[in-house]
Amino acid sequence: MKSFLIFFLFALPSFSSVLQVQGFDFFYFVLQWPGSFCDTGKQSCCYPNSGKPASEFLIHGLWPNNNDGSFPSNCDPNRSFDSSEISDLINNMDAEWPSMACPSSNSYSFWAHEWAKHGTCAESVLNEHDYFKAALNLKEKADGILQMLSSSGIEPNDNSYSLSSIREAIKGGIGYTPVIECNQDESGSSQLYQVYLCADTSAANFITCPYFPTESCSSEIKFPSF
Repeated sequence: MKSFLIFFLFALPSFSSVLQVQGFDFFYFVLQWPGSFCDTGKQSCCYPNSGKPASEFLIHGLWPNNNDGSFPSNCDPNRSFDSSEISDLINNMDAEWPSMACPSSNSYSFWAHEWAKHGTCAESVLNEHDYFKAALNLKEKADGILQMLSSSGIEPNDNSYSLSSIREAIKGGIGYTPVIECNQDESGSSQLYQVYLCADTSAANFITCPYFPTESCSSEIKFPSF
């Protein structure tokens, strides 16, 4: 009996750590149109300390998700964001993953939020550096979205376009059907806000989305300038 208790006590920590491992089935890679972030009337937007971002889709996040639509979040409160771990990525992240929230900032608090809420749930496959690097690599793969839309006559010029044409233009360029999220401008018009693409659990390649949430768009949506 004594030997059993000793074995149990030694086994308990490893068993506990297994319970804390968060599983997931795929990533949502989410890109945001800055013109729509700034054009809602409900919030202000501020350019980051690095200056006005380029007129392109910017990274919002890389989010572990499950096939049933559920998702893990805030998986390891003891694993805080450490900017020194991504020092070689900062210049790239300033350009591709800036914070547009007010007041203006160096974007570190935004990245810290994304790491705490989403990145810590992917630690079983990606450490902090690999997590942010993987998002930047996916952005490079999807960097032509604005050109894909432009090639289909869809421009960020405050005009409205069919939701289906936007979806098909991106699918034609990426090879996978995106999920489109809309918000509303100051007048209440539905506008192109975010593009969701799905990636495998290593965040290395795009895949067919296992789960499609209900899109928040009307059939015709505005594409605001920035």
